[in-house]
Formats: sequence, structure tokens, C-alpha cells
Amino acid sequence: MKIGVARETTPGERRVALIPEAVAKLRTAEIHVLVERGAGAEAFFQDVDYAEAGAKIVTTANLYSQADVILRINRPSPAEMQQLHSGQVVIGLLAPLLDPAAMAQFASLGVTAISLDAIPRTLSRAQGMDALSSQANVAGYKAVLVAAEAFGRYFPLLTTPAGTAKPANVLVLGVGVAGLQAIATARRLGAQVKAYDVRAATREQAESLGAQFVALKSAVDASGEGGYARALTATEQAAQQAELNDIIAAQDIVITTAQVPGRRPPVLVTAEAVECMRPGSIVLDMAAGDLGGNCELSQPGKVAMTKNGVAIHAPLNLPSSMPTGSSSFYSRNIYNLLLNFIKRGEFRLDFDDEVTAATVITHGGEVVQTATKQLLQPKSRGGARA
Repeated sequence: MKIGVARETTPGERRVALIPEAVAKLRTAEIHVLVERGAGAEAFFQDVDYAEAGAKIVTTANLYSQADVILRINRPSPAEMQQLHSGQVVIGLLAPLLDPAAMAQFASLGVTAISLDAIPRTLSRAQGMDALSSQANVAGYKAVLVAAEAFGRYFPLLTTPAGTAKPANVLVLGVGVAGLQAIATARRLGAQVKAYDVRAATREQAESLGAQFVALKSAVDASGEGGYARALTATEQAAQQAELNDIIAAQDIVITTAQVPGRRPPVLVTAEAVECMRPGSIVLDMAAGDLGGNCELSQPGKVAMTKNGVAIHAPLNLPSSMPTGSSSFYSRNIYNLLLNFIKRGEFRLDFDDEVTAATVITHGGEVVQTATKQLLQPKSRGGARA
């Protein structure tokens, strides 16, 4: 079996799907690894490193023509899609719920598409394959560093002959993997940290890292499926927002991390709340993207400065800004996932297996994952048919 490591072509993407350390492990399982020339360069893994680990360095054309399995970070570009052929397997963060039409294209090409962002996050044996969590961990760490660099004061309490600097007040909204790492990092830097999440079970986790959990009078438990939070109703959100606005106004830095799979992120920081923040304050919106963000004023990929002097950072792809560390984590996720599919040197799919059923989006010329298939079904227009 030949596994190919593709070079990422998405603008700004610096990660690579497999690092040389994992190549060496796969070679012991008699799996041949092809690496597209320059695939790891942006993450500081050179072609010579892959060759020494036992991989064969190949051209783009040879990678797509020879590999049985293509490993990626992001979905292939339109040009790369044209190089895929029937029977091939593509593994990556394919975002099937955000672009089901792209999944239908995989199916039409006869390609088996496997998406790591569909890993069942509550399944204990799948934790080593959970790329969303590994990359969110990196993002939560880097988000605090970005905010600290942009902030005009110290994070910790600091006493000097020239006077005393008060610690920064940091609020983390959303206590998932990214939020927990953000809490831990901000605390290490000496900030006073508060945290809030609509899932009641996260309180203990936040407090274990030294954060003060914000208890709202209007709070409801909005725990959803798969370890995510469910979307709040309009009434619940309005009640929550009124209380949050007062808390946000008192913060130096607000870091937001709340996302709902396949849907627009909830707005947690309104324009009204930003207007009440002090000049020099920072909002860092980790959920900003094509579907919007947690801050009403976020401009994805940019830093927006408000009239009252609040800087709203909406960085895209924070894991890519730490390419070596994030690639190392992602590579281990990929390696663990491959072990779930490869048996005796052959790629096998057992749809009775929970991981397989959740992550295999297309196979045999069809979209097979239930959630994506439902999004592709034509919506009823109502009325009776003749």
C-alpha cells in the first residue's frame, strides 16, 4: 500500500499532514510513504528528513497517480480534485457539514473521503485521532500569546521601583479544549481569569485551572451532543447576553472560542458590549470565519479598531501559525486513524465500527455519512405532487 503526503496549497496554510517520525513508524508496518516535494517545508520538516525516515520524495503528478491514500490538512483545491481517481482515499479536515457539495464531488469521482473533523469526540478510544481537539489546543495557547502581544500592559501583577502594575483581567467565553488551554496559558502568564460556558459540566474544569467561573442568574444548561454545546433559544440568548455585557465591559481581554459544528457561531460579544469596554482592551475571536464569529464586530482575518479604542482580533487558522507543533499533533492523529483502517497492509472499512461510520463521508460513489447526506437532500417546497 502506498500512502501519499500532499503539500498544502490553501493560502496561509503551513502545516503538513504527516511528519518524518510517523513515516518511520508506518514503514515498519510495510507501508510505503510518498511525500510531495516540499510538503513539510513550511513546518520546518525538509525533504531530506522524510527521505531519511524511509519516504520517497515525488512530484505532484506522481503523488496523485501512485498513492492509494492521500493525506492532507485541508480539502483539495479544484485543481487537485481533478487529479484524484476512482478508488483513491483522501483523509483530512474536509469540513463535510460546511460544504456538502464538495463531498458530493468526491462521491462522483469514486473517491473515499474520510474527515477527521467528524471523529466522535466522546468516544474514548478515538481521543488519539481527534484532530479538532489537538488543533484547538494549539489555537487556545496561541490566542493568548496574540492577545498578550497586542495588549498595552503586563499580564501579571508586577511590583517594581517605578510602581506596581495590576494584573490583566481576562475573560474566556467557551470552555472547550481551546478555552481550557487559553485559561491555562493566561494563568501561567499571571492574569486574573474568568470563564463562562453554557455547559454546566465545564465549571469544575475551568476552576481546576484557576479560573473564576462566571455564574449568570439567567444560566441554563445547554449541553449538546458529541461534547458540544447546543444552540441557545432566542429567549435564552437574550437573557444571557444582558448579563454578559456587564461582565465583558469590565475586562481587559476577552477571548471567545464557542462554535457549533456546521452552523454559524453564536454571538457572545455584541457591538453594545464592545462600546462599553475601556480603550486599549482586546477582543480575540477564535470562532471567526466564513460563517461569522462570536463577536458582532469581527472582521475575519483582520484586526478591527473601534472608535472607543478596542482592538478586535479575528485571526484565521491559528494552528498554522505554530506549524511544527500543530503538525506533530495532527500527524499523530492521522497515524492513529490509519491504524484503525489498515489491517495486514490493506485498507479496510468496517461500517459497524463507530469511528468508520462517523468519519467516512463518501464511499463507492455515494455520500454515506448520514449528516452530510441529509444536507444534500432537496428541501421540500410544500404542496402536493400530481
